[in-house]
Amino acid sequence: MSRLDRSLPHTLCLACLTCGLLLLPSPCWSQTPAAADEVAKQASTSAPDETGQPDKTGQPDETLWIRDLAARAVQSVVLVTVEGRDGRQDGLGSGFVIDADGLIATNLHVLGEARPITVRFPDGRSFAANEVYASDQQYDLAIIRIEAHDLPALPLIPASEQIPQGLPIVALGNPMGLEHSIVSGIVSGHREIDGRQMLQIAMPIEPGNSGGPVLNRAGQVLGVVTLKSAVTANLGFATEAAGLRALLEHPNPIAIERWITIGSLDSAEWTTVHGANWRNQSGHIVVTEAGDGFGGRSLCLRQQEPPELPYEVGAYVKLDDESGAAGLAFAADGKDEHFGFYPSNGRIRLTHFQGPTVYSWRILSEFATPHYRHGEWNHLKVRLEKDKLQGYVNDQLVITWPLDSPLSGQIGLAKFRDTRVRFRQFESAAEIAPTQLDPQRLAKAQSLIHGGAPQTPVTELSIEKLAADPAASRIALQLEADRLQRVARRYLQVASDVHVGETVKLLQASLEDQNDPHALARAALYVSRLDNPELEVAPYLSQLERMSGELRGRIQPDTSEADRLSNLHRYLFSENGFHGSRTHYYQAANSHLDRAIDDREGLPITLAIIYLDLGRQLDLNLAGIGLPGHFVVRQQPSEATASEATYIDVFSGGVKLDTAQIQRLIRQATEGTVDDAYLAPMSSRDIVLRVLRNLQGVAERQRDTEAMLRYLEAMVALAPDEPAYRGQRAVVRQQTGRRAGALADLDWFLEHEPPGIDLDAIRGLRQRFSESPASPDPATNSQQ
Repeated sequence: MSRLDRSLPHTLCLACLTCGLLLLPSPCWSQTPAAADEVAKQASTSAPDETGQPDKTGQPDETLWIRDLAARAVQSVVLVTVEGRDGRQDGLGSGFVIDADGLIATNLHVLGEARPITVRFPDGRSFAANEVYASDQQYDLAIIRIEAHDLPALPLIPASEQIPQGLPIVALGNPMGLEHSIVSGIVSGHREIDGRQMLQIAMPIEPGNSGGPVLNRAGQVLGVVTLKSAVTANLGFATEAAGLRALLEHPNPIAIERWITIGSLDSAEWTTVHGANWRNQSGHIVVTEAGDGFGGRSLCLRQQEPPELPYEVGAYVKLDDESGAAGLAFAADGKDEHFGFYPSNGRIRLTHFQGPTVYSWRILSEFATPHYRHGEWNHLKVRLEKDKLQGYVNDQLVITWPLDSPLSGQIGLAKFRDTRVRFRQFESAAEIAPTQLDPQRLAKAQSLIHGGAPQTPVTELSIEKLAADPAASRIALQLEADRLQRVARRYLQVASDVHVGETVKLLQASLEDQNDPHALARAALYVSRLDNPELEVAPYLSQLERMSGELRGRIQPDTSEADRLSNLHRYLFSENGFHGSRTHYYQAANSHLDRAIDDREGLPITLAIIYLDLGRQLDLNLAGIGLPGHFVVRQQPSEATASEATYIDVFSGGVKLDTAQIQRLIRQATEGTVDDAYLAPMSSRDIVLRVLRNLQGVAERQRDTEAMLRYLEAMVALAPDEPAYRGQRAVVRQQTGRRAGALADLDWFLEHEPPGIDLDAIRGLRQRFSESPASPDPATNSQQ
């Protein structure tokens, strides 16, 4: 296994690439804040023995308070279940009593939408909720009422009381359906996530924990378990108790009879088949969640009989993600058989479902069409005649299919996979009027907009003339605005590509310069420059040189290694206040070396780069060590053996760790045995790659494909033979409209044939990319 593989396991799933999906490695955040908070404590404290007796230091068993608290509080914690459309359990979470007269707190997402709610206590008593007493989307909190009294309520922490970092806590809930589970941990930070104040809690969070209480030693509620970290299994987030207090003070009660009808479809007009969540919203039909038919299939069928043949059925459809599939259903038997006409992965499909399994499914035709507008509202229409059917996309005939016999059955809507879709203006008639504007009217409005000159200023447009045909003018103006936005986006892409190309070359050159004492720092600054084209690298290198000079001025030729190390620690952590980021841990700035120098705050790896740069100027034998989930520096005294090395946690102010403590951290992160490969020093190239993967993880969570591509361009340049990076870049290039580059990446696989890669899948993916619509030329005056 290569050093690159040891620093972060990664997998390129070509099967998923073929589906248009990308499996990215979990971002290497260098460490969890929880680990940083606990390092010193874990390093110096002996655990109780298996009998639960005091340890050899004579300290009492610290788990006793947890047992006592759990015994008292567990009677207040309930299992919250939500009933699905078929009457079976469809959701599960936790909740807890906050008022003796029947008020139960939980997360709003546990309740879902418009479903009956039941709570069950540890003693087996079960109650149906009769009211959603209060709810708040922003804070993801809800309070439900049951018909019960004299319940054991948990008190909220007083509003005036602060919740410090490092505070021991207990969370109770029903993880993975295991009822009434207890887990302990600490408060490892305070975070603002999507505008709400959250507690960061160092403990494992699993599905079913949501809605459970986080308690202090006094049994007071500090928060409600809400989120599981995407970075590590042992980190979660809880909405602070202040949100519950606000709901209690200002409730918005809704009777359960009303709650289960909010946004529901009119059962006299529609019936749904195979689950999913079909709702009314803003005059649209919105569907979320996967159906329980194969492939996530679900139907929403109109109760009214369709017209006599020949007739047409149509609707507008808009997919939130073009990798999904949804559209029209017709000739349905109300169960498993129906025809479908819909976009799927950006292509149009005509299909026949003849039963409940994939083996009874036929794709009659699948094709790409320029008439389908990706990411926009599209009008789909099917015309049914006795001997044929015809499919239309935005009024354009795209397929004619012969029929052996006339089709009959219900008409409606269909969705597949876990696609979120909006439908509007569903209709059926002998003939549906055209949905697209008459070309002559559109051309006339366009001539008024720019009079043959696209540069005509908006202020010179004649509002009076445009108002003569407002419908045509509005569409023409929107088309012109869309065209200009496409032009701007494409030019910005080209500008970004030029900047990234130049910066990546400078980054590579930095790592290849064997004589530059600041080579690693210089390369890390060029990583920052990927995101900030205006960044000047030279001033930061000068600042590092000044800092080195200040340190060298304190050192004499005969100063011992231990004293040099102490001087470095005092200078960085005590005098200049460099520290690990705890309030905004998960943001790109913490991976930018310029920001770490400016703010004196960052991730372990960015602080380590500064530490390594300065320490090496003092002739200290230092190396960066990329542990799983954490990054430390190893100091090897010149006279010592490898076993006597000292590990330094720069994130925690230079705390020193021995080999046993490092191995403990590795076991906690991997939940397995310690691999000596984790202790191997990382090269400057691999350190920079790890920084890039951190940034890629941030961009992935933010769905910022342009940022992802910047980092992948650098990663491929630094590790050109790594298939995972090149495969990920191919997909992101295609997603951002850089088809030629995507095809070039796939051709690399076919040319080099790396082991473990399914080349047939690569060829299939290449064909899909080739057939997909190309990005519009910026100079084209597109009038789609």
